[in-house]
Amino acid sequence: MTSTVDGSTAALTGDAPGPAAPAWRFGEFAEGLRQIGLGHMPHTEGMSGIPEVMMGGRKLVNFAPVNFLNLHSREDVMGVFTDAARTYGLATGGARISQGVTKPHVDMEAELCRILGKERAVGYATGLVANIGFIHGMSKSIKWTDGLEMDHSDVVFVYDRESHWSLWKAADHLKYGERLFSFKHNNAEDLEKVLQRLQGKRVVVVFESVYSLDGSVAPMHDIVDVCERYGALSFVDDANGFLVYGPAHRPFAEEYAGMLRSTFIMVSLKKAVGLEGGLIVGPSDPIFSLELLGMTSAFTAQVQPPTAATAAYAMRLLTQDEPKIVDNYLERVEKFRGLLSEEGVRLYPTPSIMTSLHVGSEEKGMRLKAKFLEHGYRIPIYVFPAAKKNNSVMRLILNASHTDEHIDGFMTLLRKFKGEFDL
Repeated sequence: MTSTVDGSTAALTGDAPGPAAPAWRFGEFAEGLRQIGLGHMPHTEGMSGIPEVMMGGRKLVNFAPVNFLNLHSREDVMGVFTDAARTYGLATGGARISQGVTKPHVDMEAELCRILGKERAVGYATGLVANIGFIHGMSKSIKWTDGLEMDHSDVVFVYDRESHWSLWKAADHLKYGERLFSFKHNNAEDLEKVLQRLQGKRVVVVFESVYSLDGSVAPMHDIVDVCERYGALSFVDDANGFLVYGPAHRPFAEEYAGMLRSTFIMVSLKKAVGLEGGLIVGPSDPIFSLELLGMTSAFTAQVQPPTAATAAYAMRLLTQDEPKIVDNYLERVEKFRGLLSEEGVRLYPTPSIMTSLHVGSEEKGMRLKAKFLEHGYRIPIYVFPAAKKNNSVMRLILNASHTDEHIDGFMTLLRKFKGEFDL
């Protein structure tokens, strides 16, 4: 038994002797990852997603948090979570179709419908699961009994080319050029050319509101206009701008008014709320049907009840009770971007909350990351497949609780490394 295990392990790493050894290449691939600086998976020794984290016994300034409003540092927010945990427990109970949901889930979904003006919402454990559930539900067929069936085997999808990996992954089963098409990034005119060729077919157009890598914002009125002209449904992934954009006095208000016209909207709790979970809103009957058709809500669990309770509380906090939390945050982001612009670094042009800088090759990006780490700063460098090949990106997310000292320290290091790394 031992020799079999050892032989299998050797085969996986590419070290198995003999002409019959299978051609696995995990060892070679892993070594290549280590050589470009991806050999160590960091972990925090306390809270994650906060302005300062402990890693390897060191305190690091964290410019990689997706929990950018740092709401869980507030006693009231943490109190909602802990009170709900005591009342409703931590168990999800299983899939919603078999176990139902708790009152916090109902409240969370109702609150989202209020904010986005839609009829019905369904929650998922993550945004990725939500996206996979939607695409599968809109592309598959199901027959329960004679007369109770839904056939989506002819539905085609048109994606913005820069759509998130989770959306492309969800469409793995669709053949490109037959049931899956794409249009140029944020280009409604190109979308129209694609839809002209697909007239007579049932079409779902898929795009994002704020794109996570370059921070660009979709021209959502224009895209939805084209969808409506050709009778296509629209699905917007609002993972990055949820609870940040929308009000008339904030940036991209016009674009977000267009988003509200879309058929379906997916939101993630990860960014502004700082919790894991995703929801989809839309018309009542389609959303109800997708709870079963998508199957990710039928075969996997919801977010935990305290997460749902805290999400509902955070939605009310940021949209009704204390919207200045977001207003103040956006002012700081604008100021931070101004500091970077004064340094002349190559920023991506859209002034959204995703402040991204072009770096270059993967190897160069990993070296830059290591340099900042040496000086106590954790910065995110995105490489392939999150970024294009040989085109790594530094994506900075300012935290609402970053101090002026944190920012000044980052700017000092940026000046130090700017010339060396041709930023």
